[in-house]
Amino acid sequence: MNRTGVAVLLRTLLVACGVAVVLVVVVDGGDLVTGPGQGGVLLPFLAVAVAAVGLRPALPRIDRIVQRLADHRVVTPYSALAEAAARIRAGSLEQALPGLAQVLVDGTGAARAEVWLAVGERLVRAAAHPGPAGPDEPDAVPNPAVPNLGVLLGRPGTDHAVPVLEDTVLRAVLTIGKHGAPVTASDRRLVQDVANGAGLLLRGVALNAELTERVRLADDLARELQASRQRLATARDVERRRLVAELAHATADRLTGLRADVTAARGVLEAVPTGAGAAPDAEAALVRARVGLDELLERFRTIARGVYPAVLRDQGPVAALDEVAADLPRPVQLTGGLDGRLAWEIESGLYYVTAAAMQELAGRRAEAELVVHLARAEGRVSVLIDDPVPTVTVEELRAALAEDTERLSALGGQLSLGDAGLRVHAWLPDSLEPLVGPRPAPGTS
Repeated sequence: MNRTGVAVLLRTLLVACGVAVVLVVVVDGGDLVTGPGQGGVLLPFLAVAVAAVGLRPALPRIDRIVQRLADHRVVTPYSALAEAAARIRAGSLEQALPGLAQVLVDGTGAARAEVWLAVGERLVRAAAHPGPAGPDEPDAVPNPAVPNLGVLLGRPGTDHAVPVLEDTVLRAVLTIGKHGAPVTASDRRLVQDVANGAGLLLRGVALNAELTERVRLADDLARELQASRQRLATARDVERRRLVAELAHATADRLTGLRADVTAARGVLEAVPTGAGAAPDAEAALVRARVGLDELLERFRTIARGVYPAVLRDQGPVAALDEVAADLPRPVQLTGGLDGRLAWEIESGLYYVTAAAMQELAGRRAEAELVVHLARAEGRVSVLIDDPVPTVTVEELRAALAEDTERLSALGGQLSLGDAGLRVHAWLPDSLEPLVGPRPAPGTS
């Protein structure tokens, strides 16, 4: 016989003994007081009434005695409902929910009872009795969550569940697990009665939990927005430094040469009297200045195309990279695509790192084709460049792409280099918008 059976038998015997003692005391005591006669016929009825009245205050003491002797608490459905109502009226919500789980365990004899609250689209466990699960149990994660009621019903240890609804909206679920023992009709009624009695409490707690979750999401969104702004500011700073370096590299020598040619032409014209035959020397200096100026303007146009390529703006990274590949001495094969347009920061970030890698790897003649593959999947855009016969080392390429790597990192991406031949892999998120949503349930991806 299990502990529950022993406790029930012991409780019954104690109640029976108590009633018998009352009957004997009242009947025998009445006979001694009134003497034998017709009044003795009423004494048994009086004894039953006294036993019925005295039994109610005596039952809690009997239950405590049984609990000490049998190490088990006997709870009837009625006492369980009374205790549930008392827990709902008194104490904080944090105390009431574990109390409801304990009432379910005591009233049904279940091995475990749990209270789940609907938070957004998920169900989150808010209370359980007995306490936290052991490390070998499937719900050992603190405050586990499941995506829906169907998954909850399929969890090991959930033998019966009663949803708490507000109209047609699920607010909470009460579950019990009996570890192989049958769930009786009285168990089902008790859980349903507790759910009905605690419905208002559970709906209020669920709404509070949902509000807390929304506040958390708002906080996460604000933090992610701030981080996104910081990434964009860093990317702009990296681009400004690159542009300054590019302009300095492209114009310093050419401007110096142009100034020297103009100064030479002026010196020739000033040194020779007006009308003398110094025109050829001055003309030669001005021709050199004109050639230098044309080269400088062409270089400015090249820089402008690199900073803000019209093809990139109008047609996207694939077309812009195809234009870059057409000007390289080594054949380049572009494959894949990005499946639509993206934010300018994403497209330009991917374009710049790919164009820089192509110019480093295909800037010299080679027979082997450089393969550049663009893809978009799982919230990322990526480029994979395979060079079977690299003309530069990995370290040289890493140094050449240092600023592009910094820009990718600022935008939330990454660049990696491999030694198999030479492989460049760069990726970026396909959106810079802050993405904050419900936390996944433990054990899910």
